[in-house]
Amino acid sequence: MSNELAVAEEYDLTATHPGEDLEDFVTFFIRDQMFGIPVLNVQDILSPDKIAPIPLAPAEVKGSINLRGRIVTVIDVRVSLGLPSHSNDDETMGVTVEYENELYTLLVDRIGDVIGLSTENYEKNPGTLDPLWREFSNGVYLLKGNIMVVLDIARILGQATEAIKN
Repeated sequence: MSNELAVAEEYDLTATHPGEDLEDFVTFFIRDQMFGIPVLNVQDILSPDKIAPIPLAPAEVKGSINLRGRIVTVIDVRVSLGLPSHSNDDETMGVTVEYENELYTLLVDRIGDVIGLSTENYEKNPGTLDPLWREFSNGVYLLKGNIMVVLDIARILGQATEAIKN
């Protein structure tokens, strides 16, 4: 069974109803926590291979890859969220996004589904969310069996690019 089917069965993602105002998200996981990025921000989903390390780069910068002739900086989302880096890069996936006219690939544990969610299920960051995670979150969507943290691309990449400049 693929990861996508397992995700759909594990969590009830049928929070969508015809005629509702929905926002579409690409979902991914860090450990067992579901995150989402608005689908319009996603340029590509890939399995990055041959990540070239960047000497003296901050810890959250895993390296760079060549994506169809463009050099793309790879950001390890685990490290950005205060978690240890994944021990095996072969088991990670990448979500490529554009930020300030540059491409970045966010290294994640696994990719989930593309889902449409009603704004009825949206809430601001709960007080119980880890303070570091709260810094990089635009809020959460309540799903049956889980919550999906909406990752703030501008904040996570803004911090990473600032660290690269310094």
